[in-house]
Amino acid sequence: MEETTTSETGKKHVGGGKNIGTAGETERNKIENLIDRLRLKDRHLNKLRAADVLQITVHSLQPHESCAEEELIHTFIQKLLMMDYRARYIHAKENNELYHTQQRDTKSSEDEDDIFDYVNSTSLSNPGISQSERIHPMDVQMAVFHCADGFLKQLMVTKLSQCQYALPLLVPDPFTQHIEFPLWTFRQIHKSWKIRNTNNEMISQTQPIYKAETPMVSFFRFGSVSSSKSQLMNSLINEKHNTFFHRNCPGSSRTRVLMDGVVEIAWFCPSGSNTDKFTDCVAFCNLHGDAGDHKKQLQILTEMSSVNVIILPRLDRNDKSAAIIQNLFRNKKPLICLFTEYESIVTEMKKDKFKIGLKDRNQSDVSEDLRRVINDYLSESSSTFRLEGVSVWKPDIRVDEEDDEDCTKGRGAAEQMMSLLKKQHLTEIKESLLPHQGNLWHQWSQKNKELHRPQGDEIEMYISKKQTEMKKIRKQQHVSDVSEFMKLFIKEINLHAEHEKRFFLRWLRILLDEHTSADLTKLHHKYYETWSAVLKLKDNSNKSKQHNAEQRDLEKVSDELQAASFGLEHIMREIGQIYESCSSVKKNKKDLQFDFSSLPSLAAEMMISGFPLELMDGDAAHVPVVWISAVLDQLIQKLGDQRVFVLSVLGIQSSGKSTMLNAMFGLQFAVSAGRCTRGAFVQLVRVSDEMKTQMNFDYILVVDTEGLRALELSGRSARNHDNELATFVVGLGNLTLINIFGENPSEMQDVLQIVVQAFLRMKKVRLNPSCVFVHQNVSDVTAGEKNMEGKSRLQEKLDEMTKLAAEEEVCDAEHFSDVIRFDVQKDVKYFAQLWEGSPPMAPPNPKYCENIQELKKTIMSHAAKSHGMMLKDLKDRIKDLWEALLNERFVFSFRNSLEISAYRKLETKYSKWSWSLRSAMMETENKLHNKIENGAIHKVEETDLHRELKKTSEEVKKSMSEFFEKDKDKDILIQWKTLFELKIKVLQENIVRETKRKLNEILQQRDLKKEIDDQRINHENTLYEKSKELALNLKDKTNDEETLKKEFDLFWEQSVKNIIRDAPAIRDIDVMRDVREILSDVYESVSVDHWRESRDIFTVPSYSDYVKVKKYSGLAEAITYVYTSVKNKLLSIILSQDLEAQIRSLVTDVALKTDTKIQSFNISKKGYNISFIQQLTDYIKTIVTEYQKQVKYEFKNEFFMDLVHSICKRSNKMITDQHRLFREVNDPVIYVEKKREEYYSIFQKNCHGATSAAVFGAIICQKLKEPIEQSVYKKTARDLTDEMRSNCESLNGNRSNLEKHILKTLAEEEDFDKYMNYINNPRDHFKSFIRDEVSRYISNKFSVSVLPKIKENIKLLQQKIMKAAHESTEHVQLNRGDVGLWLKSFTQQISDELIFSKKDLSGVKRDDVGDFKLLEDVIRQELTAVMSDISCRFNTETFPVKLDFKLRPDELLIDHFCRCCWVQCPFCKAICTNTIENHLQEKEEEKEELQKAEHNVSFHRVAGINGWFYRGTTNLCINICTSSVASNGYFHPDASDKKVPFRNYRSAGGVFADWNITPDLSELPYWKWFVCRFQKDLEKHYGKTFEGDGEIPDEWRKCSKQDAIESLDRYILWSR
Repeated sequence: MEETTTSETGKKHVGGGKNIGTAGETERNKIENLIDRLRLKDRHLNKLRAADVLQITVHSLQPHESCAEEELIHTFIQKLLMMDYRARYIHAKENNELYHTQQRDTKSSEDEDDIFDYVNSTSLSNPGISQSERIHPMDVQMAVFHCADGFLKQLMVTKLSQCQYALPLLVPDPFTQHIEFPLWTFRQIHKSWKIRNTNNEMISQTQPIYKAETPMVSFFRFGSVSSSKSQLMNSLINEKHNTFFHRNCPGSSRTRVLMDGVVEIAWFCPSGSNTDKFTDCVAFCNLHGDAGDHKKQLQILTEMSSVNVIILPRLDRNDKSAAIIQNLFRNKKPLICLFTEYESIVTEMKKDKFKIGLKDRNQSDVSEDLRRVINDYLSESSSTFRLEGVSVWKPDIRVDEEDDEDCTKGRGAAEQMMSLLKKQHLTEIKESLLPHQGNLWHQWSQKNKELHRPQGDEIEMYISKKQTEMKKIRKQQHVSDVSEFMKLFIKEINLHAEHEKRFFLRWLRILLDEHTSADLTKLHHKYYETWSAVLKLKDNSNKSKQHNAEQRDLEKVSDELQAASFGLEHIMREIGQIYESCSSVKKNKKDLQFDFSSLPSLAAEMMISGFPLELMDGDAAHVPVVWISAVLDQLIQKLGDQRVFVLSVLGIQSSGKSTMLNAMFGLQFAVSAGRCTRGAFVQLVRVSDEMKTQMNFDYILVVDTEGLRALELSGRSARNHDNELATFVVGLGNLTLINIFGENPSEMQDVLQIVVQAFLRMKKVRLNPSCVFVHQNVSDVTAGEKNMEGKSRLQEKLDEMTKLAAEEEVCDAEHFSDVIRFDVQKDVKYFAQLWEGSPPMAPPNPKYCENIQELKKTIMSHAAKSHGMMLKDLKDRIKDLWEALLNERFVFSFRNSLEISAYRKLETKYSKWSWSLRSAMMETENKLHNKIENGAIHKVEETDLHRELKKTSEEVKKSMSEFFEKDKDKDILIQWKTLFELKIKVLQENIVRETKRKLNEILQQRDLKKEIDDQRINHENTLYEKSKELALNLKDKTNDEETLKKEFDLFWEQSVKNIIRDAPAIRDIDVMRDVREILSDVYESVSVDHWRESRDIFTVPSYSDYVKVKKYSGLAEAITYVYTSVKNKLLSIILSQDLEAQIRSLVTDVALKTDTKIQSFNISKKGYNISFIQQLTDYIKTIVTEYQKQVKYEFKNEFFMDLVHSICKRSNKMITDQHRLFREVNDPVIYVEKKREEYYSIFQKNCHGATSAAVFGAIICQKLKEPIEQSVYKKTARDLTDEMRSNCESLNGNRSNLEKHILKTLAEEEDFDKYMNYINNPRDHFKSFIRDEVSRYISNKFSVSVLPKIKENIKLLQQKIMKAAHESTEHVQLNRGDVGLWLKSFTQQISDELIFSKKDLSGVKRDDVGDFKLLEDVIRQELTAVMSDISCRFNTETFPVKLDFKLRPDELLIDHFCRCCWVQCPFCKAICTNTIENHLQEKEEEKEELQKAEHNVSFHRVAGINGWFYRGTTNLCINICTSSVASNGYFHPDASDKKVPFRNYRSAGGVFADWNITPDLSELPYWKWFVCRFQKDLEKHYGKTFEGDGEIPDEWRKCSKQDAIESLDRYILWSR
């Protein structure tokens, strides 16, 4: 039966039966037992992957000096990943009973005890713990090796090399004994050493170890020997470190299962000092086990070695290995024989053949002899060994990378790419093969910085010019050819399967490193020499010319270094730039085989596979935001929107940041001096499923950065670059590690100031990262007192740097703890030196590894308290931080998209919560209103209203609580929780207070109009009785309908005459006539023509004609005087834009206050009176007079007249409609005439002898008709309002959403006058738009929504009325009551729904009504007809006019949407987006002040829209506020001579101080289109032109109306 096994790289092999090769049944059982004990049973086939061990697990956070057997593998791997060489010395815990000291249960006296009995019985009969039962440490290592996939195996061997351990060179398969050469595992190992040439000059070398050509010394053992071969080898290489594991190492056991036949290799690397044991790099190979049993390994090694060393007890011709030893002796290769049972010193048997006796000799002496002999041989020999040369021994051995198909294909593809680099100079490769990231990208980056830092006065022209230049560069990038190298890369990465792709990328990285390492080493050496020369000349003033020349040479070498650095990150950077250029021009490149939109997906896949993503291009010092955003979008698409904890790392260059991250997380950031990290890179570290239950995130995102104070940046803008980098990564990180090399405070000072300033900036923009300081390379980390002293020094230095940074950032901060939560005891870590001894042969310091483990736990402790951020939020944060940094003034420029988005979402929720409360209170108000009118209640208390609102209030509180606790942005939202809870509380109190006021007014009105109502009811009931009398007189003529009609008409006419005589009719009104009359009385001199010429004060382009200057006011600078040339006569004055804005603000304020005043007249209930106009006029006069006291000018009489006239004209329709409603209800003639048909119906019933119950039922239904209609209309209005809040696009969001639809409508209509109304009177325009939207909705949805609602409400009301009638009938029958009791019960039950009470029937005789069943039936029959009539008469025209003004759906929505801030930007008139009225006022709750909220708007407009112009010209301003405040320009507030820099616009005081305008490029193309489309109209309106400094950029004219409308969707995105 055949058995299948799998090689380490995943390739399957077929072996023979159970006794394969030399592995017997017993050995096989041992191997299987070992695999079982290590819990690796399935892993020989289903390989362990690097991803399995690199994730954060609970186990990885715990220190393990000992562990259970089943944890040995994971513990070994975790320690190895941290470069802890004690990974080989892990102690496996035994069963507790084995630890117990064995005792004999004897009661013999101490005098009789016999030591011989104890010793013999305990040691022989009870052997205790058998050493052979222990798992050998090398078996753990080799078990992992055999069960790991190719990538984990490579990682493992690389880490073993870093630990200065010997590495597996030839490895027999434990089951088949096929020998494997794991060449792949050596591919990432580099070795460095120093040698001296014949001139005694030091030469440094760094080589990939697989390329290094070195002599090799091989060691073999024959037979069983008393001395340890491995230990002897260690003494040759490094006596302080166990490079080869030997029998005396901790944890060693007698039995090894997986090591026999394994060949290990290690290299001695000299340091160039006199103490080096060997003068050149030498490889040492060690064949484990008896060499006689492993002939193939022996053959390979002896033929490849420069020197062979054998160790054996003695020489015996009859020994099984005698022939092998004889052949070695006869071979020409040098041979050294070590005999453990001989006592001889070094003896040369013949040329190149030595023997050395070991018996009774000091190992130090032996190793010294051996070293001397080997050195002698090597000095004469030219024989060298190279790892790749082992491959020639195929097919006797299997080479792992050649045996794996994916690995072979990956290498082939990578080599094909590398062939394109041949014959090209390294410093020219990037320029020719990666053109997109060269000069064009650097130019674009520079232009982008200039764009964000506008210069000069013509800001928008400057911005437009820069944008045009950037587009041109992008086009040039786009037409650049994609090199064959890049085409091949994109093709390969697209075509390969996942596993093959990983091999391709790894091979490409290996081959690129190999290709560039030699040249980079030379350039670094050249740079160091030049830099040293510059330092020597720096302080020598006599050699300044030479210094300058050396400085230029230094910069030249720096440029060469930058050009020569060529790695996978540069290839990905090129892909990023290809994507950005295609994205900019919105089309694919002609020579790109794949659509450019697929490129981010490739980078996302690489990230998931463990490759870093370049976040900031270190060469261009720029973040490719478009590319990064696209990659993160793809990452979200592939992983889902995962929550990440961002860990940033900052420190000086070469301070060990990347090494620390590699040790902590196993990350593959570049760590060699050949290529230091440039810019910033991010890499994902997965959190295991078990850890996710303890943490609040799915991944750690590690951000590694280039070193601060990088040598390559010396002499350039290093300080600014460091500040940008520090601010960027600190802002990005939830936690920042600040890595400091050593403890010298002067070394730390620059870095600390940069870091403290970055944290200070975060505090000012309300980002709250945490930090941990790591002191690397501390000599004695155990000295507690010294550590305390160091922490104290650091605290002092941080406080000192905080004060300095606070001065620079202009804020108050005395201590570092004022800036960030920081515990100097917990958040400062001291790291031991990385190496235990002197490199290159020193292993990592175990103390360093312990420090790494402790730091890892600290990081996870911080992480457990953090909520991290979602990947989508990370994308926004990157963009926000970079945009702010581009603007230089970070704090003023930072625009926190996450906060903006969260706040807009909160405002939308607030809109819904507030609507819920308002809607519930409207229902309560309606119910109580009915009860008041019915006389059921006589007083309204706030406690009653709060009780009515309690259920809705609790629902809102619950909804708020859930929102703040469960929303994905809860960590951001929490800062506003108190504020919005207070807002809801205040809103609720205001609603209750307002409702109480309204209801109390109704109570007062009820009492005031009691006489009118009583008179009206008396008229009605008198008519009923008289018509009844007439009907009784005409009983005998019931068949003559015509006679009855004539008689009734005569009766009706006479009755109406009597009513008019008693109560005169209410006349029609003419509001505007009354206005003119009153104003003419006040201003007798006004001409009649004035009213024909009077202007609408809300739409006049200027108020100049209305103003005159007070004497000695000093206002000359704000006014321009216009004279004629004839007699120098004053024609007019021109007001400054600020004064125009002030007056327009006054007009708006007066209009708002008079609206409230008019509503307080309650015309629909009280009727109109000309005294109202007089009150309005006086009210407006008072406001204007008070205003004039505060300013340096006064208004002409025409201003006041036109103001009153315009306000009354605007309110005319509302007043007239309200009066009409009053007249319809209270004019006796109109009211009675409306009911003529109802009376005639009752009259007919009486004529035909209907019973009293039937007539009474008909009268009740006729009386109910009006209340029913009002109730149905009110309920339908509320229902429609709710529906529109859900279904109408323009009304279903917050105010920003409404404004978007207003702007869309304006663009579609293209009406300039409407635009100016919106700009100058936004509140009025909003109201008008809402009314139009409601009217349109009702018209469009009448048959499908409005009418069904009416019918449904009619049906529900009819059911309630009939239920009341039925229950009243039962109540009367049960209590044997009369019609009075029935009527009382009936009116009480419907009093919540209808305004109807007993008094409405007070004059109707009903004593003879006794048949209540009949009464109920009549009401049912009559009510159906009434309801049908109401339904039939309902249409789009009657619906609004039948309702009181404030109860209409449009007014309800206006009340909801317009209770917000309407303050406009003093520059461009954009409206503050805060949805809270008077939000600038500070409020307190529980003695805690809430922060003052400034006026803000997402997108500003062109200032010329508001009439701003350039001083000393007639050129309208084209600047947008956000770019103005980013510039170095200035303005003149109030048109004074005072210059205020735009950057410090708040210092102008007044309205300017209340606005928060973020300096950035956030403009809305909509307003650029508007200026271009209505240029002539704006010029005519303001009497100025868009010329000179105000010339409109050509780029603006490219924006179409469609572009403008589409840009609004971006606006609403920001606003939500």
